[in-house]
Amino acid sequence: MDYKKYIAEKLKVDGVTQDELYDLIALPPNSEMGDYAIPCFKFAKLMRKSPVMIAQELKESVATDDVISEVSAVNGYLNFKINKDGFVRSTLEKIFAEGERYGASNEGAGKTVCIDYSSINIAKPFHIGHLSTTVLGGALYRIFNFLGYKAVGINHLGDYGTQFGKLISAYKRWGDKETVEKGGIRALNELYVRFHKEAEDHPEYDDEARAYFKKIEQGDSECQALFKWFKELTLKDVQKIYDMLDIHFDSYAGESFYSDKMQPVVDELIQKGLLTESRGAQVVDLEEYGMPPCIILKSDGSSLYATRDMAAAMYRKKEYDFDKCLYVVAYQQNLHFKQFFKVLELMGKEWAKDLVHVAYGMVSLEEGTMSTRKGNVVFLEDVIQKCIEKAYTIIDEKNPDLKNKQDVADKVGVGAVIFGALYNSKIKDIVFSYDKVLTFDGETSVYVQYTCARANSVLQKGGKVETFEVPELTAEEIELVKALSTFPQTVRAAAEKYEPSFIARFAVDVAQKFNKFYFDCKILSAEDEKTRNFRLALTNATWQALKNAFTLLGIGIPDKM
Repeated sequence: MDYKKYIAEKLKVDGVTQDELYDLIALPPNSEMGDYAIPCFKFAKLMRKSPVMIAQELKESVATDDVISEVSAVNGYLNFKINKDGFVRSTLEKIFAEGERYGASNEGAGKTVCIDYSSINIAKPFHIGHLSTTVLGGALYRIFNFLGYKAVGINHLGDYGTQFGKLISAYKRWGDKETVEKGGIRALNELYVRFHKEAEDHPEYDDEARAYFKKIEQGDSECQALFKWFKELTLKDVQKIYDMLDIHFDSYAGESFYSDKMQPVVDELIQKGLLTESRGAQVVDLEEYGMPPCIILKSDGSSLYATRDMAAAMYRKKEYDFDKCLYVVAYQQNLHFKQFFKVLELMGKEWAKDLVHVAYGMVSLEEGTMSTRKGNVVFLEDVIQKCIEKAYTIIDEKNPDLKNKQDVADKVGVGAVIFGALYNSKIKDIVFSYDKVLTFDGETSVYVQYTCARANSVLQKGGKVETFEVPELTAEEIELVKALSTFPQTVRAAAEKYEPSFIARFAVDVAQKFNKFYFDCKILSAEDEKTRNFRLALTNATWQALKNAFTLLGIGIPDKM
């Protein structure tokens, strides 16, 4: 049973919909107050009464029954206590009935969500700074699919611009095919870094680079072939990382894909009288909206990110007819997205309201900041490998006889990297610490994985019980079931707020409550068969819910650790 829905249907508040009531219902911080609570402060202005009076009036309108055992009004909150036996039984039965689909729904059926994420630059390092957009976008892709939407994962490749002219110039001057073929992105990056160092003393190299890029645009066969080769090498290298992180895309249409789709955007802006000249450039004036002008064409007639992004948005609307189009891009680009969203709105694109910038904070290592041009970058592959190696060392120390240690280390190391980027609110900056993400204690993926391995060990000895009777319940059992019951609404909230951190925090909360239950309540040696069976069923339900949560985040669960 969806208890929040049941409670919402029992309440009648004029001017407030059932869905709004549903969203307001939460778990009280203190379980002695009740199992669910609704704050009445939100209704005070609407009803012109104090929250305390509203809570009292609502209390008198709700009768207790087989589901709701008690209703109380306390300091402006309306609290509900649920019939514990029925609540526990229905929660566990729901988990067993739905299995891997527990927490899923069909609410998005018939709707499409485009998600633009990762969006690496061709021939540039896939570095630690790409971690958040990649794993955040990957999690949202899984979450929306889990809720019945058709998610379209888009890797908007950075494959356009003078940097490719620089690479061609550097390759023709200092490179050779064998070295680049063998070294992949790293070899290309070394050429790119060398170009910038050498160009400080030879500014004519920059002119040469611009000339080479122009040749790419004009279809020069040699330059086009080199550009295509650089792109193939890059995608081959980064696919290894995507495979490690369980990241998938439905489209790799990058900036160059839209090179022939920008002129219609410019033509429409002219036709609608939105373009004005400013210092030789063509811009859309956004002063009345509190923003600087959005530059559409530079003084030399070349396009900018805004032009290409508008062309991409219009193409995606036509191609996918999306209900939402998400851009998982760092918060430094806030202004850029506000500008081009506003320009599309001014063009009369009613769907501009469905464009969403999912902004996130920056990731850095404790060592400090990076610069691709200067060459001090930290490759994401190196970070993942270091986590895997450290995980292997820890596992080897704790359980030297464990079979498949490398497979377990892979799941633990990769999981630590993903979880380290997803556990906190997406907008927060992250300083990545190897030691912190790999600790077996605290709020880490390793802690949750170890909890799952512990649960799995119990189930291997006692059996994966799904048929049970509810015994006299302990506080630890009730708290664990309450936590498990919140998973469907947690997934829904994660989609609504574009916050996979909700799911990561759910997993840690459940793991903490399970471990308290594990240490305080005997499972295999319970006092009677009824209690033993129930506790095995509760262990099984916990393992399933945690596995579902980590699957959405893209993290594997080892059977043993």
